[in-house]
Amino acid sequence: MQSGVQAPTQVELEAWNAQLAAIGEEYKALMQDLLARMVPSDAAESVHDDMRQCFQAGAQSLMQNPPLLWQTQSRLLQDQFQLWQQSLRSLAGEEVEPLITPGKGDRRFRDDAWRDDPYYLAIMQQYLLFSRMVEELIERLDGLSEDQKRNLGFYARQLVNAMAPTNFVTTNPEVMRKTMETRGQNLVEGLARLREDLANSAEGLNVTMTDRSAFAIGENIAVTPGAVVFENELIQLIQYTPTTEQAYKTPLLVVPPWINKYYILDLRQDNSLVRWLVEQGHTVFLISWRNPGPEQRDLNWADYMQLGPIDAMGAIEQATGEKSVNLMSYCIGGTLAASTMAYLTSTRRGRKVKSVTYMATLQDFRDPGEIGVFLSETVLDGIEAKLERDGYLDGRVMAYSFNLLRENDLFWSFYINNYLKGDAPAPFDLLYWNTDGTNLPAGTHAWYLRHMYLENRLVQPGGIELDGVKIDLRKISTPSYFISTREDHIAKWNSTYYGALLPKGPVKFVLGGSGHIAGIVNPPSRNKYGYWTNDALPYTAEEWLEGAEQHEGSWWPHWQAWMTENGYVDTEKLVPARQPGDGELDILEPAPGRYVRMTIPEVLGENPTSSEA
Repeated sequence: MQSGVQAPTQVELEAWNAQLAAIGEEYKALMQDLLARMVPSDAAESVHDDMRQCFQAGAQSLMQNPPLLWQTQSRLLQDQFQLWQQSLRSLAGEEVEPLITPGKGDRRFRDDAWRDDPYYLAIMQQYLLFSRMVEELIERLDGLSEDQKRNLGFYARQLVNAMAPTNFVTTNPEVMRKTMETRGQNLVEGLARLREDLANSAEGLNVTMTDRSAFAIGENIAVTPGAVVFENELIQLIQYTPTTEQAYKTPLLVVPPWINKYYILDLRQDNSLVRWLVEQGHTVFLISWRNPGPEQRDLNWADYMQLGPIDAMGAIEQATGEKSVNLMSYCIGGTLAASTMAYLTSTRRGRKVKSVTYMATLQDFRDPGEIGVFLSETVLDGIEAKLERDGYLDGRVMAYSFNLLRENDLFWSFYINNYLKGDAPAPFDLLYWNTDGTNLPAGTHAWYLRHMYLENRLVQPGGIELDGVKIDLRKISTPSYFISTREDHIAKWNSTYYGALLPKGPVKFVLGGSGHIAGIVNPPSRNKYGYWTNDALPYTAEEWLEGAEQHEGSWWPHWQAWMTENGYVDTEKLVPARQPGDGELDILEPAPGRYVRMTIPEVLGENPTSSEA
């Protein structure tokens, strides 16, 4: 026995035995929960099939390239020998430079033990060397299509990151310390949390990311004052209460995505885009989408267009007397807005919109990024079968898929914290929103995935037809403002850029810093991230960036200046600020309304466990 280490007392042994028994009971219950969920759905099985096909293609490519196979094996042996030598020198007390260190953005190995303890240092390097080898090997494979290589890289990364030593009790120094300190109570509590999260998941595992009890919609998030002034089976239209004495004559309609809820644009008072827009003098209307269930299975893209922005424009005319609006849209809401603009243009109603803004919006889906992994023909067949059977796609499945695009930050970090350390998640409003998902109706989602992502028909003149009208984005003459973000992994900026080349009307393309959320919800008061502008629109995104000028701060004031300087809102013709209910539309209920409060368990008639209640 090592010096200074005392044998456990009888009381300590009994306490450990009691904890081990409790862990055993939780583990037994967990296995029963898992066995009940072992039958895969059509969508999950199709992903597994695609994964098998990708690995088979990779293996065949490697076997047909003997030099690459030999070089890979030799590199692995060389790395292992160097690591063995380094470990011996380290154990002898010699200070040695690591063979490999974590990447700058890799937060998994922040604990001092990964640098100071020879045992953990060796484990970390062994893992990082293997991870690097896999990544480089896939990059050097020949004979694979771009999609196959992308998918293979994604699946391999998921497996490699799942094998990280940080994800296991005995090879994570933080977890080991806590296990000793609490005599295993962290594992008891962690297994209980894991079972609870499994019960609240549809497929896969939706880890709890935040203390959901700390937030309430309409109380400490989504609190900008306003009222619901119109509703139909798909939307509630919110009109926000003005904070200025006068307002611009032309109202502003915001079309948010229906994947997740609108209040990412109205999260807190200090970062609310909605509140900021109201403060600039806009009469702001916003669409709050319904959280659909099986009863809405037949709603299609044309229904979303008619019941969404087009019905909203009609309601705004009743509320304000104005026949035209400015349109601001986000993500898939922007894809719908582009479809709507083409529809209105072809039906000679394009003047109903004075300007249209697209925030992080894909119109040209030529390169959807890693999300394309889930949208191959094989995978899409399975998704379509599930949608046909159920009538909707559970929003928790979509959330799980999106989280895997940033698996270490949005899955494994919470897995370690919640289930291995046994810690309760901290309150975080952004993560509350991220886990407050929405379902997707079969008639809309299957059509969207196939026609947009897989076949890229929206950019083809007449490639899609909505209510008998052939859609052609090239005919849109309405002035357009595109804002994309440089680190966006959902709507890659160099793909969104090609959407800006489509309209025939004036176009301004702006590139913000950061990602899909932070780069868009970037209030001026924070003076963060910056943005790039370029008056030219060259053929490629790379050329645009080469000629772009960088600016500090938020893009929001730049957008406001674009609106005022071009006359899309007239600073000389202001009107008395409009209160909700002043026009022909009565107030139906205070903002944020009941649609945004509808949770997935409520829509599906489930009984959520305590953390969701």
